[in-house]
Amino acid sequence: MSKLIRSGGLLLAIIFILFNCCFNLSATAQKDSVTVFKTYRVGIFAPMYLDSIFTNTGTIRFTDAIPKFMTPGLEFVHGAEIALDSMKAGKVNVEAFIYDTKSYTASIPQLIKDKKLDKLDIIIGSVKDLEFKQLADFALYKNIPFISATYPNDGGVKANPFLVVVNSTLKAHCEAIFSYLIQNHGTDKIFLCRQKGVQEDKVAAYFKMINGQEGKPLLDIQTLNFDSIVSPGLLKNRLDSNRQTVIIGGSLEETFATNITAACYELYESYPIILLGMPNWDSFKALMKKDVYEDFPVYVTTPYFNSKLDIYSKMVTAAYTKKYKGKTTDMVFKGFESTYLFTKLVTKYAGDVMNHLNDKGFKVFSDYNFRPVMLKKDAVFPDYFENKHLYFIRLMNGTITKGW
Repeated sequence: MSKLIRSGGLLLAIIFILFNCCFNLSATAQKDSVTVFKTYRVGIFAPMYLDSIFTNTGTIRFTDAIPKFMTPGLEFVHGAEIALDSMKAGKVNVEAFIYDTKSYTASIPQLIKDKKLDKLDIIIGSVKDLEFKQLADFALYKNIPFISATYPNDGGVKANPFLVVVNSTLKAHCEAIFSYLIQNHGTDKIFLCRQKGVQEDKVAAYFKMINGQEGKPLLDIQTLNFDSIVSPGLLKNRLDSNRQTVIIGGSLEETFATNITAACYELYESYPIILLGMPNWDSFKALMKKDVYEDFPVYVTTPYFNSKLDIYSKMVTAAYTKKYKGKTTDMVFKGFESTYLFTKLVTKYAGDVMNHLNDKGFKVFSDYNFRPVMLKKDAVFPDYFENKHLYFIRLMNGTITKGW
């Protein structure tokens, strides 16, 4: 099912024939079986670029390391495999099919054309852009739940009550920040700090819309515009040493995030500052250095929180180390969680998963709260379902911990 190649201690090539590969978790032996249990079919989709591994002569192109563009999809699938291997057989059969969305010969449109996906009971995907739209359209056409596990976007999809967005959209993050502010900092000074840019315009528009949905602004959120340089002096002129100030870093760009953090760090001993960043700030290396912004916390929202101290995390880490001789990553855990959780749901609530998305009985790492999203007030059906449960995590001294 899989093949490992090592060179210099590095794990190189990982899975060969995945789109033909089938896991069968059976409750009974094939031989002398009296009871026939229902079979549920799970499709797992990720971009693995397996056709790029080999040359025309069948040799492996990469001998030193797997290219970085391949690793997220492979790691997601590895987590999914561990989830499937860990499930105990019950009174159902589960067949899980893994598809490489970057396959030259078995693309999503080709699989659909050949009716290879027609019998799936659920689709779990770590996909984006065109492949996200293709799977969402197919899921709607066939009334199959499509679990988008990692893409923080709705992809422009509308009127699709079978789409589930697990990795919350940017708008949902802004909603969570606003909810926190109105509950805890309604009388404090609040500044949205930004630079020019399309994403920055989008963030500002979300806060304006959320703040004004009652007809008038609920919070006094002032906008401060900066160029490429964030001046501590300019920021200082707007602060009050006797009053709490909340700074919203309204940009997804790393340089700006680093600059606004540095400016706040320079001022925070004299001015009480809380800095709230965007959801991708936890991936910025500059903010995760141990001794750069010593004892100054930056708070970020995220739909995923895994302390890695629970029994599932320990099991995944042990299985991954044994099987792949590598270190578990967030994508491994996401592959495990989405596969384990939604495979359990599809076997318990056959044909009715969409009405049981918030069942807490199969929680793995994170808490989820899936809510219907109506892009128009007069919509008859949800445009999709989205996870609205977001954690506030704290980045400080090179570590990530739960904030609130």
